[in-house]
Amino acid sequence: MSMTDIDSQQNYYDNIGFSQRLGFGKRPAVLVIDMCRGITEPGKMYIDMDAHIPRIQAINEAARRIGAPVVFTTVAYHKDLADAGTFGQKVPLVQNLLFGSTDVEIDPRLPVEEADHLLVKKFPSAFYGTNLQSMLTGLGVDTTIIVGNSTSGCVRATTCDAISGGFRPVVPSDCVADRAPLSHEVNLFDMDSKNADVMPSADVLAYLDGLATDRVAAE
Repeated sequence: MSMTDIDSQQNYYDNIGFSQRLGFGKRPAVLVIDMCRGITEPGKMYIDMDAHIPRIQAINEAARRIGAPVVFTTVAYHKDLADAGTFGQKVPLVQNLLFGSTDVEIDPRLPVEEADHLLVKKFPSAFYGTNLQSMLTGLGVDTTIIVGNSTSGCVRATTCDAISGGFRPVVPSDCVADRAPLSHEVNLFDMDSKNADVMPSADVLAYLDGLATDRVAAE
């Protein structure tokens, strides 16, 4: 998709009422989607996220400083793959993500700390078949900052379910990645138009740091 195509599509969407900004809320959570070794380390499922990991870690650390939840997801199946369903048939690559294998471990460059949460999911969305919706609702979360992979798959599915569940989805564009550059760019554009506010991670960090300042001032 060329810049001319993007500009033309953006103008069209603006004119018909897409692409409105939701803005940030007051109670964020970070959803770190599928940053497991079977995807972040070279192999059949590999997505190069070496440049993204420091930016994701910066967001995680900023969220922890204000006591905001950081929720990691991984994908793991039993060896009989009964829990993979038709998704496992459609995308046979995921059949490599088996319980007990190193592939399902979170990349050590993004350490899961004691206060963080780790959810095991079976399907693209972090919400489907997990307790994520009830956990975030119980914590009073109103904003979901979604990072990880893949832009066109699990990030996109999680974003769709987040907005459907009443949250304000935010996608830092430099903290998500895909195997196919075209899929990455098209899905960022489409999410920004329909499901989320897409922005650079610097804007998300400024938001989180602003919440920290506000809380200090209120004390």
